[in-house]
Amino acid sequence: RVFGRNAAAVSEALRGAVAHLPVDINPRPPRRNSFEVSLLKEDGSTVELWSGIRKGPPRKLKFPQPETVVEALKSSLA
Repeated sequence: RVFGRNAAAVSEALRGAVAHLPVDINPRPPRRNSFEVSLLKEDGSTVELWSGIRKGPPRKLKFPQPETVVEALKSSLA
């Protein structure tokens, strides 16, 4: 449930920051106990916006603040 809540918060923040941004949650089966956010560019390349794999304990460090991911997205698109 924690992963789903955080995924929903991040996807909502991303959609609010960039109009018409398609957001997919877990297009592939996720890694166990991980939370990552990636940008798939039109040329097929992938940019990692945030990864919590090497973070924690405590568990709350594995999840980003939505604003942090939005800033990473904006810098990747610029």
